[in-house]
Amino acid sequence: MTHSPASVAAMSDDALMDLVQQATLSYFWEYGHPVSGMARERDNDAFGYSPDNTVTTGGTGFGVMALIAGTERGFLVREEVVGRIGRIVDFLDGADRFHGVFPHFMNGETGKAIPFGERDDGGDLVETSFLMAGLLTARQWLIPTRPDLAARIDRLWRGVQWSHHLRADGALLWHWSPVHGFAMNHPITGWNECLITHLLAAASPTHPVPVSTYHQSWAKGRDFLNGRNYGGVTLPLGPDYGGPLFFAHYSFLGLDPRGLSDAYADYFAQNTAHALVNRAHCITNPGGFEGYGPDCWGLTASDTFDGYNAHSPTNDTGVITPTAALASVPYVPREAMAALRGFLTAMDGRLFGPRGFADAFSPGRNWVAASHLAIDQGPIVVMIENHRSALIWTLFMSAPEVLAGLARLGFASPHIDKAAVA
Repeated sequence: MTHSPASVAAMSDDALMDLVQQATLSYFWEYGHPVSGMARERDNDAFGYSPDNTVTTGGTGFGVMALIAGTERGFLVREEVVGRIGRIVDFLDGADRFHGVFPHFMNGETGKAIPFGERDDGGDLVETSFLMAGLLTARQWLIPTRPDLAARIDRLWRGVQWSHHLRADGALLWHWSPVHGFAMNHPITGWNECLITHLLAAASPTHPVPVSTYHQSWAKGRDFLNGRNYGGVTLPLGPDYGGPLFFAHYSFLGLDPRGLSDAYADYFAQNTAHALVNRAHCITNPGGFEGYGPDCWGLTASDTFDGYNAHSPTNDTGVITPTAALASVPYVPREAMAALRGFLTAMDGRLFGPRGFADAFSPGRNWVAASHLAIDQGPIVVMIENHRSALIWTLFMSAPEVLAGLARLGFASPHIDKAAVA
């Protein structure tokens, strides 16, 4: 599926976004697991996981949002997508859960947990939060036409025992194992991709955590406050140079950052600054990597030539990951569209295929990943749609628990104001 520079130049932005969204959707629609309907973790055999039966909890949450976007965009048939969501809910009803919390990976046929690590063989609260964000979006989408299925989603959401993951000092712990308990002892502190985890934990109508967990643990993270200036751009939160760009994506597929603020940041300004700092690093290109520039930028976690790596300006190995720039389109639309056009013609047109863009590439090594990953493909579809119509943001933010959770944590948002007026 190669595109010449002339053909890409002749296409409008809308046509290009249609092209990318529709192809990328096939990862979730055509390649979704045939039994469970869940998103497979990846489509190549790597790291000892079978690509056929390893399904991903968080990637499925992203995929559900993508399927809804594809339906409303006219790429998929609504009745078929509702059926797929129903199959996913059927599967989740019988899958391994640990105090209502799902594991990172599961067997797509049996629902049994697939260990992610030696002691990571039970509940993963962060992955579950990504799944629940997708399911709450689906619940809001389904309420008018399929209240029965929406109610089944609601039971899964209400079953998550967020408070079970509280440490005695108020920190929220990432993992629990039926064998090892809380031995991993990994507190979820910021700044990173886990804002959505803290929001949903505070928003739960059945098993909430106290507000102090957000302010006294999450917001006290080692790399939480930044405030430094990078080439004229001030970055409110995060590690030096912002870290991998998925920090600006995963929590914000459903959580609308426009006008969202609290005591620590304006989150649209935060994510815009993060994208600009990441892009500026690629243009400045201190490592002298071949191919970098205004139409070839974006560092985030992805496959790489020697495994998997969380790429960032402070961990740059010459690998560009398309989802980094493309999922940043709500924040930096002009710059992201330049990258989209560049990716379509880069590497002799080898990046783009029936499942969208390859996971990553390195121009200097003439290397293109043989893989697509659910957690990278999903944000491309969803964030392009949020840029175009704000669809997923509008659906997720219509959940009353989400607004109540935000208000409880001290956030301001136009969605809270609209709900109060209504």
